[in-house]
Parts: sequence; C-alpha cells; structure tokens
Amino acid sequence: MEWLFVISVLTIAGLAGWFFAAVHGRKSLKPGQAAPDFKLIDQHGKTHCLEDFKGKWLALYFYPKDDTPGCTRQACAFRDNLEKLKAFDAEVVGVSVDTASSHERFAGKFGLGFPLLADTTAEMAARYCSLLNFGVVKFAKRNTFLIDPLGRIARIYWSARAAHNADEIISDLTYLETKHAYKSMRSF
Repeated sequence: MEWLFVISVLTIAGLAGWFFAAVHGRKSLKPGQAAPDFKLIDQHGKTHCLEDFKGKWLALYFYPKDDTPGCTRQACAFRDNLEKLKAFDAEVVGVSVDTASSHERFAGKFGLGFPLLADTTAEMAARYCSLLNFGVVKFAKRNTFLIDPLGRIARIYWSARAAHNADEIISDLTYLETKHAYKSMRSF
C-alpha cells in the first residue's frame, strides 16, 4: 500500500512540474521579440543559424520525436505545403532533440525537403521555451515560431496542432503579407 502512495505523490509532483514548466515557458517569449539565435546541424551535417534565414520568413517548429504518429503528420503537412510556403518566401525548419542520423532516416523515409536540426543538448529547445525536461529524458514540446524576415517572432503556436500547423502558418502569412507592414522587410 505504501508503494501506491509513493507512486501517487510522484505522479502528482511530475504533473505539477510539467504544468509549471508549460505555463512558465509561455511567458518567456512573445511576438515582436527578437528570435533566439541558434547554431545546429541538420540531417545532412550542414550547420544552420538564425542569420541564414534573414530576409525570409521562417516556420521554426519543434516536435517531440522522429517517426512518431503526431510528428510524422506535422512533418508531412509541412512537406505537402512547402511550395505554398515558398510562395511567401518562407523556409521551414524542424527541431527535436533527436540525433542528425535519426533525422536523416526520418527525412528520407518521408521525403522531407527541409532541414531537421539536431538539438541533442536541448539548449535550443530551452531557449525557445519548448523543452519538456524529465531529468534523464528530454523532449521538445510541439511549439512553432513564425519568424519574420528581420528575425523577430511574428507568431507563436503553443502546443501546435500537428496536422493543421502548416495551414495555420499559411493563413497567418496571407494575413501578414496583405498588411504591407512586412513586405518591405525582404529588402533590408
């Protein structure tokens, strides 16, 4: 009976910690702020940093694990909408704490034509308030950041909906581009 009590207490403590981390993380980044810089390798061993995407829109999405149902739906939705996104001069980059070799297998299996960054230290996910840290096990939260051509956060999709995230971004890009406020940013 004591073990049941211990398990209950640990479960409640874990859920409370997860809730605190989720709420706290959402308060740290806001639209209009400069996006945190990064420098990571992709599935091909190529290094990418935020500066590489200046002058373009960037859909930077964090996802928990390669080749899992929700993550596959999200990645394939971005793949299927890549041409629509490129029409807005937007790039797509996925990030998880998986290795570059895991990303290579995942991208190859599903024909993903965009970089998947290997955040094996989970530092980038933490800077983007997108880290679930369970001590020895870490995952990226399913959050997406739409970064404008000047490197500022334009939109944040907390707990992004895997199958609909790409469509939401296309809708927001349509709105933002028609406001004219962002059109002049491409030539800086």
